[in-house]
Amino acid sequence: MAYFSYLRECSNAMDSINSLFLLSGLLLALSILASRLSSLVGLPLLLIFLGLGMLAGEEGVLGIQFDDYGLAFLIGHLALAMILLDGGLRTRLKTFRVGFKPALSLATLGVFITSLVVGGIAMWVFELSLVQGLLVGAIVGSTDAAAVFSMLSGRGVNLNERVGATLEIESGTNDPMAIFLTLMLVEVLVGEIGGPVDTLLFLIKQFGLGLVIGIGIGWLSARLLRWVDLAPGLYSLLALALGFLVFGLTAFLGGSGFLAIYLAGLMIGNQPGRHLNFILPVHDGLAWLSQIGLFLVLGLLVTPSEMLHYALPALGVALALIFVARPLAVLLAIKPFFKFRWREVGFISWVGLRGAVPIVLAIFPVIGGVENASLYFNVAFAVVLMSLVIQGGSLSYMARWMKVEVPLGVTPNRRGPLGILPENDYEMFVYRVENQDLDEVPIRLLRFPSGAVISALFRQHAMLHPKGSTLLKQGDVLCVIGRSEDLPVLNRLFNGEARLKRQQAFFGTFTLDGDALMQDVAAAYGLTLSPGEEGMTLGEFVSLRVGGHPVVGDDVGWHGIHWVVSEMAGNKITKVGLRLYQ
Repeated sequence: MAYFSYLRECSNAMDSINSLFLLSGLLLALSILASRLSSLVGLPLLLIFLGLGMLAGEEGVLGIQFDDYGLAFLIGHLALAMILLDGGLRTRLKTFRVGFKPALSLATLGVFITSLVVGGIAMWVFELSLVQGLLVGAIVGSTDAAAVFSMLSGRGVNLNERVGATLEIESGTNDPMAIFLTLMLVEVLVGEIGGPVDTLLFLIKQFGLGLVIGIGIGWLSARLLRWVDLAPGLYSLLALALGFLVFGLTAFLGGSGFLAIYLAGLMIGNQPGRHLNFILPVHDGLAWLSQIGLFLVLGLLVTPSEMLHYALPALGVALALIFVARPLAVLLAIKPFFKFRWREVGFISWVGLRGAVPIVLAIFPVIGGVENASLYFNVAFAVVLMSLVIQGGSLSYMARWMKVEVPLGVTPNRRGPLGILPENDYEMFVYRVENQDLDEVPIRLLRFPSGAVISALFRQHAMLHPKGSTLLKQGDVLCVIGRSEDLPVLNRLFNGEARLKRQQAFFGTFTLDGDALMQDVAAAYGLTLSPGEEGMTLGEFVSLRVGGHPVVGDDVGWHGIHWVVSEMAGNKITKVGLRLYQ
């Protein structure tokens, strides 16, 4: 009898495992296929994933009962860690030139102001005590890295560097303040709050340990990955293991693991070497898997009928967050201290996207045993839904309306390293000929960079052996071997007519060298200069008018002309476009 009982238990266990595989595979496949709706209908991807999770939940089609907040908390931390690691890997250190200081202000002062304003409104709307209202504000006070990275990369919006860098760095670094505020207020509500010294020490440890361990071990990890010789598939696993090590060590010591793993990814991603060619594609897939899994689980966790009970007041809190608290926080945190234009401030205010982080933070009151903990979770979920619908759904339109979008130039259709040199390796760039000016032009007349060559030419699915006398035709596909520094010249060479017109409409028909003397420019265009401007170059003049730290897309209105920054080399303006007022 015991033997048959054992067999039944094994059979039941196998059935549970098979059901888990079936349901998880079905939900993942549906989420990936449903992502096509994002481009067809314009719905934010993360909203689709949340919706599928709710449909599969206990009040949905599949009726899956899931109320394990502890497991959801664990999955949330793992998924957010992988998303932040991937975000750090893809963030370039050069963007910190213009984005770090304003992002840090938003990640600290901005989160505090947002939490304070939303907390006051929540206290009034839900008839809560001051501490309870502030807890609602703290939970929804920070922007979400998963939402911001997904929206900025997936909506085809190319923001100017100042705005894009600020939003990305803010979303990767603002979790410590939100976690600090949430934990502090939970401890107040359950009567376990420490003294002022302990509270201040906790905040310092969150940021300090996150910075020191993230940058320190991240830098060592980058050197290790560059030095060690592994099979290609192991580089990405080692990077993930080192990222988790940084996260776990920092959290164990009392710091912010989220900040640390983002900075570790930043260190690894900015250390050149062939290891990145194996790491980035795998981590892109891991980040997508994390986003899908995280939002599916959070969708399963919510009970729609219970959330509807809080829907109307939660809508008021969400609208107050979007239209009052976030704009006020951005205005106070960056406008007095940094040279941002009003339209840039407006767009940063609008892209205060909420996502998984507020929902995960809303689990803290549940685990901590706070009274009426379901209110915090359901309000956070409702606020996230509203943020994704209102802000996420209108991101492309707002970027165009507020003129913070820079037109994309031509880039290779595909590119990949040849794996020959350990540093500054040669790459294969694949271009399609769309520029009418190149039609019927012999290859020998192309103004190629000195180190780049055409290795193959494809025409109507047949490979040709290119020679100097070979005439190019529209639709030809060229495989060019060169280095990354050859890209600006190659991109200009293959610039298609449609893209060229869009760029000319934005940057202007005429382009001047940034080193041109202002006195020569003034003489050519009949302009009047002040005595201090005569000895300046055009690049210096535009940089001064912008207020320092110029980026591509900055424009200065002067003498009826838009002087638009069209090319940069580090901090120096190299090309300036001229566009007449319209």
